[in-house]
Amino acid sequence: MSQKILLNTKEVNIILHRLACQLIEKHLDFSNTILIGIQPRGTFLANRLTKILKEEYNISDLKLGLLDITFFRDDFRRSEKPFEANQTQIDFLVEDKNVVFIDDVLYTGRSIRAALTAIQSFGRPKSIELLTLIDRRFSRDLPIQPDYRGRQVDAINNEKVLVKWAENDGEDAVYIDIKK
Repeated sequence: MSQKILLNTKEVNIILHRLACQLIEKHLDFSNTILIGIQPRGTFLANRLTKILKEEYNISDLKLGLLDITFFRDDFRRSEKPFEANQTQIDFLVEDKNVVFIDDVLYTGRSIRAALTAIQSFGRPKSIELLTLIDRRFSRDLPIQPDYRGRQVDAINNEKVLVKWAENDGEDAVYIDIKK
């Protein structure tokens, strides 16, 4: 397997700030908007965006939740390896709120479909948008597209996109693993 870097630390940082600005343009003060990081990997992106919005753009009234979709996945019982559940942390209602799902990579769309089902346990949102760092546009199984995307990647099926976060992996970078 060989690795190729798609985004380095500087490029990831630029994209994060651009995504934060796009969110501000659409949601202004976030008084009726909730950010929801999809567990597990979307939480790093959601936490980083929340930090940027609060510290660098002075958005004070910002609600962030973390959503576990493990038991809502359509492949839950099909895997030989058991899934590990994460903890959902949503301590507010989503009823009539604008929800922005945040995930690191949009691949087949199945995680987002599971998130759409899971969020209904917390109320009926007014609207739902999707923000992803990486959009693998030619790999969709479901008709799901991001409203906000960091980078579009044309990876084929034997290529895997790996997003690394400084908090978890020691660096901010995006790689593509090519299986030979």
